[in-house]
Amino acid sequence: MQSHELLKEVLKRTSAKQISADLGLSLSLIYKWAEPPTDIAGSGSSNPLDRIDQLLKSTGDVRIAHWVSARAGGFFIANPTVCASGRELVPATNAIVQDFAELLGTITAASADLQVTEPEARAIRARWDELKSATEAFVQAAEKGAYRQQSGSGSNT
Repeated sequence: MQSHELLKEVLKRTSAKQISADLGLSLSLIYKWAEPPTDIAGSGSSNPLDRIDQLLKSTGDVRIAHWVSARAGGFFIANPTVCASGRELVPATNAIVQDFAELLGTITAASADLQVTEPEARAIRARWDELKSATEAFVQAAEKGAYRQQSGSGSNT
């Protein structure tokens, strides 16, 4: 989805007048953000989403994505790079189960004294993020066909 398409959808649920007032910008500018770019060169008024995209590309600093995600009440985790062939299903599945077991072990160890300290919470967060990333890699690989039998490699008994 293009940024202007998303903003057009947002404006169906949110008042452009309210956004204009909240941001101290003209109503026409808010509506312009929801229009496709006028030319490939990108002249005209870039919308805020395009600006964030440009800033991410310019700096290569994912802390920007972390900051935006935190402002939205979430947490950013990058999608892993996935190879779509040559993966074995059982080892990939076992790796996710092992990651989940490690998360549960971290939670169990942290809560053994009936409290979770700040360092323990950070360790739990780190394990959780690793599990989310590993699971996302598994799902993406599955979507790309990494776990399907190649023609001629299955048994026809």
